[in-house]
Amino acid sequence: MSYDRPYNNRRRNRDDYERREVYETPEQKLRTAIIRLGEVDVVQEIPRVVKQIREQAAGSVPAISEGFRIGVTEQPYKIPYYANLLRLLHDPAEGEPEPSTSGSPSLGKQILEDFWKGFQAFLDKLSWRETRLCIHFFAHLTMAKVITVQSMSSLLQSFVAVLDEFGVSHGRAKRAGLCAAEGLMIAGKTLKEESVTNVTDIIDAIQTYIESTASSKRLVQPVALFHANLDSLENADELLESALAVLKALNSADFSESVDSYPQPYADLPDLPDGAAAFELPSVLVPPEIIELDGLSADTGEEAQVKKEEWPEYYIRLFENEVTPNPVSPAGYAVRSALLDIVEIFEVNRKECARLLLEYPKWTLPGTFKPRPGTPAELQPEPVPGKNWQLESALMEIVLGALFVLPQSTYKAIYYIGLITEICKLSPSTVGPAVGKSIRKLYASLADGLDVEIGRRFAEWFAIHMSNFGFQWVWKEWVSDLSLSHNHPKRGFARRAVEFEIRLAYFERIAKTLPEAFQAEGASVLPEHAPGPDFEYDEPSNPYHNAAQSVLNLLKGRAKADDVLAHLESLKTAIGETADGDVNVDAVGRSVAVQSLLNIGSRSFSHFLNAIERYLPVLRSLAQGGPEAKTDILTAVSLFWKRNRQMIAIVFDKLMQYQIVDPTDVVGWTFTNGVGNERGSSEGSSVINAHDWDLLKGALDKANGRVLVARRRVTALRKEEDDTRARAKASGGGDVASMEVDAEIKPDEPESAVLTTAVKAFTSLTSQQKSTLARALEGFITCLGSASSDGQAGPVAPDVVTEKAWHNRANWTDEEWNTWETWGWYRHFCRAYSPYLRNYSTTLGTVSLNKLEGSTDPAALQIMKIWNVATGEEA
Repeated sequence: MSYDRPYNNRRRNRDDYERREVYETPEQKLRTAIIRLGEVDVVQEIPRVVKQIREQAAGSVPAISEGFRIGVTEQPYKIPYYANLLRLLHDPAEGEPEPSTSGSPSLGKQILEDFWKGFQAFLDKLSWRETRLCIHFFAHLTMAKVITVQSMSSLLQSFVAVLDEFGVSHGRAKRAGLCAAEGLMIAGKTLKEESVTNVTDIIDAIQTYIESTASSKRLVQPVALFHANLDSLENADELLESALAVLKALNSADFSESVDSYPQPYADLPDLPDGAAAFELPSVLVPPEIIELDGLSADTGEEAQVKKEEWPEYYIRLFENEVTPNPVSPAGYAVRSALLDIVEIFEVNRKECARLLLEYPKWTLPGTFKPRPGTPAELQPEPVPGKNWQLESALMEIVLGALFVLPQSTYKAIYYIGLITEICKLSPSTVGPAVGKSIRKLYASLADGLDVEIGRRFAEWFAIHMSNFGFQWVWKEWVSDLSLSHNHPKRGFARRAVEFEIRLAYFERIAKTLPEAFQAEGASVLPEHAPGPDFEYDEPSNPYHNAAQSVLNLLKGRAKADDVLAHLESLKTAIGETADGDVNVDAVGRSVAVQSLLNIGSRSFSHFLNAIERYLPVLRSLAQGGPEAKTDILTAVSLFWKRNRQMIAIVFDKLMQYQIVDPTDVVGWTFTNGVGNERGSSEGSSVINAHDWDLLKGALDKANGRVLVARRRVTALRKEEDDTRARAKASGGGDVASMEVDAEIKPDEPESAVLTTAVKAFTSLTSQQKSTLARALEGFITCLGSASSDGQAGPVAPDVVTEKAWHNRANWTDEEWNTWETWGWYRHFCRAYSPYLRNYSTTLGTVSLNKLEGSTDPAALQIMKIWNVATGEEA
């Protein structure tokens, strides 16, 4: 008898279960067949799917319609073929009576009626992408004569009407405008034959709206030219502007180019049989934006509710129009829009997204892209003039363009970075060269005004990408740039990229990948030491070495917080008695205590958290000396972790989390002290670099996040309290008259203690948020050193914002480049935190900007200009 038999039986049963096919109902099979259309050969599959649907259509229309909805909104590259499929279903099958004689609608019309319900649901929820893709589907069906021209034109007019709404947000207008524009691109030929006026009205409405957004464009253009007011750039294109340019080009040629831009597999089908009526789209009204009102406001009466501001959407260009699709040509826009939709839809699965992007040429017109290497000559399509683009270069340009959208990308940066990695893994021999060309193009643009935030994201992508492919890069190409000034953007990029690479690997590993020129001391690219702590009092020669060692021994022995505080007091007394000269005893005591605490927590992040939490009373006691005490604590942290600047931001964040310091303290410290490792030896006004911005952003996000959490808590408590009162009234009984009297909550009815406390906390945090924003704004104004209207100002920053200064940038020193970078971060601060600045614009403007009123200084004028655009005060 074998004791293994029961186990083997269980294992065999489990294997049988895993191999067992999941049962699908007929309706599910139909839906799956529609969704998987074209996985092998779409042209050959359509007749088979049509036959399958007709055979099982009875009672399955909702399932069929759902398959179409999923396919259209999640696989938009198949939309023309779904239109072809529905067109065939709209025709009567062989042997079936025509709809006009049978009295029942065609199968295609039944499916379309149910599909419309899903479209209406998307529209009601303001699911803009799904709505726009459904309009693509309707436009193709209009070209296939399944939908009436008049109803399609009315649908597009409904979206154009959004552009004329009073106070319409840019995000809403942009999405509605794209719905109308892209629908017109596809169905414009038929619509213009019906009514030239309707087509012209749609184009004119989009153009009028775009002209009203001219000022806001300048704040999100990927190239920062402070002296110029350019509505268009050579190396970047705004999405809605590109759509308008395409519409004008198509309209001038009576939309004859649409057939060369969008596949129309239904074009060769015969006309609808006599009596087969086209589908009439119902009229729609685009619902208004949903605005949540919670009754909370700041003390000054300014609204504390923050609505995310949306900006014009610029996509950077890296290649010539002969290499990648031209976004202002009909065919180029169609391809770029389709690829961008794939990137956004498949954010949930980057591996599948990479595969679909590389397979995209099978879904577009022949000759759009160059054939892949190894394709047999007989299978290679004829090159099409104006197309024949390189697929891999187009993918890099589109994915990087989405990553570099300002002020922030649609998804987190790591998604786009991971997607590029997956594309490279699927086809390294063809995608690798495109990645290299993209890196070189971006690197070259650093000296020509590339936005500082894009430069930061570029360094981050470069480092992560190199880490995925063995840190292999030809650094020798950039050796000549080491002769540039220390803070030139190209040298700044090299330092940040190497620092990020070290974080992703280790010091010695990265040092081996760099040429000797980059490792030289004067190059300032590779740090002198590996990242780690730098305990100031570790050397016996330090006068406070013994004092620090005594504190360390207490902390290592896990002494009580009260004992540590008592020891620190005795140390301060001893230092004051023995010190030579004028010594700030309190500052020395704080530095010794904080650095000693960080030293015992430097082994790992968990050690750090344990040390901080155990000695929170010590830190709170040290911080009780006012702003000066908090500044000393932050300075001690920056000195201890000066070899690992990432840890400075991490420790600052924890100090704010435990309320040892406030976000306002961090902002103030950053402007007066900063990280300082990239500032050279320039004197005068202070400046902000990328590492300082990380600290500012952490403090600003902390202040804004606390207000958001407090708001949600107050809203939840009020709702809970209202529900409790309503239940109490309902259970209390009483006649109808008394219930009517008590229907409204009495204004003098007291709030609960919990709610009162939450409201007070919200008010306090809102005040702190405003103070943090005001301190940041004041810091930037001080950094940029603009003279006030009365001529009283501190050190004046060098002129880098005028046209003359910009064209002389080849001769700039570190001081000019530092100032230019500070201007870039001020620009990013205003656009990134525009919703908050706009809410508090009255208070912030009064506190910080009044002194600039009437000034003719170019810097003062530029500060005011950027501020006015960010707060919506400049039309």
